[in-house]
Amino acid sequence: MKAIAFANDFILIARGNTVREAENIVNVELRKVSAWAKQNKIRFNNQKSKVMLMTRRKRKEHKELEVYLNNKLLMQVHSLKYLGIILDCKLMFRDHTNYMTEKCTKLIFALSKSAKLKWRLNYMALKTIYTGGILPLLQYGAPVWISAIDKACYKLKLVRVQRLINIKIAKAYRTVSNEAL
Repeated sequence: MKAIAFANDFILIARGNTVREAENIVNVELRKVSAWAKQNKIRFNNQKSKVMLMTRRKRKEHKELEVYLNNKLLMQVHSLKYLGIILDCKLMFRDHTNYMTEKCTKLIFALSKSAKLKWRLNYMALKTIYTGGILPLLQYGAPVWISAIDKACYKLKLVRVQRLINIKIAKAYRTVSNEAL
């Protein structure tokens, strides 16, 4: 069992040989956390609290968890956002990659819509926008999800975002290859 807290975000991780064992460990620990919170006049929001079974195994046993916080059943989800990183139940980071690349793509298109050709943004201004706006979004939490880009489909999504901004920086045509950009 491991508890991780940062500011007002708290995550409780339990490991068990079976789903039921992990569920029991979490329920016992959440009772302790609830007692501590009550003593320190802190409340946890039951609507924001979620439970997720994380496993890469194909189990035949029942996967519906019954985890309680303040005597209320917590909703089970297949993915959740913690400190800006979307974790899914298989730790594949598909949802996180999709979210991150979609957000960057929207930013690039909004930028290009706002800064039409008449603005004539030079190379340095576009590079500053890239290094200050796009790159931090792409790299946020990378030590956690970096193994996901071993899959070609995730790497391709990141390359697409890089390509969009590189075309803007190089002021190139869409037909220019990635290598040339």
